Amino acid sequence: MSGFDEYAALIRELSTRQRGGERAIAAEAERRRGLQSGMDTLGRRLAAQGGHLDRLGEAIGTPMASVPEAQPAAPPGPGTGDGAIGGGAAAPGRSGVGAYPDGSVPTGDPAAELAVAGRLADEADRHGQETEALARRPVLLPTWSAPARAVAVYAGCALVGSLFMLIALVGSPLPVSGMDLVAALSCAGVPLMSFLAGQFVLARWGRPVLADAEAPAGRYVPLGFVICALVSPSLFCLYLILFRLLR
Repeated sequence: MSGFDEYAALIRELSTRQRGGERAIAAEAERRRGLQSGMDTLGRRLAAQGGHLDRLGEAIGTPMASVPEAQPAAPPGPGTGDGAIGGGAAAPGRSGVGAYPDGSVPTGDPAAELAVAGRLADEADRHGQETEALARRPVLLPTWSAPARAVAVYAGCALVGSLFMLIALVGSPLPVSGMDLVAALSCAGVPLMSFLAGQFVLARWGRPVLADAEAPAGRYVPLGFVICALVSPSLFCLYLILFRLLR
């Protein structure tokens, strides 16, 4: 082989190696861009989750601790996997909280750390949705519909009011002598008190913690007034009849 042929072979080998190096550099740059994009997306998700938690905390009267503003994301570094601070998923601004406290990622692969951080964010989203769903359900009879809940509350208050009627009737010196003061107060005052008690219960425990501002309170005022006005006096009349029969 002549010297020129050797020189041409060396040039071809150098060109091949150069093209291989360029492809490796391009692949590494693409990998870094993918990691950076994943970090940016994860940062936006975490910021949105923080805002959601703040809104939930304000709704239930427990403001969350202020979350520091997100800093520009840096390419993730290798994590230790032993609970020490570090890695792409390390909690920013929180001392003593490592990237993976449970040691679930023993490798130092940034892509693996980013994938696990994404799964943790998915889990946080799921828990946040469950919490919001619970916050949008009333504390009192959460599985009942609003009309059924109102009927149950007003009927219960009317029943309690009828028991007060019974106590007043038993303590009256003239229980069956006609519509005396006790009877008048029972037929007029107790239904009104039962109605107001039902209004209070529905306003306090019958409304979701997290509700839209324009959403109705679900107190069903006409329905409640009719129930309390009919149930309590009807039971009082029944008590009068039973007392007269038992004399």
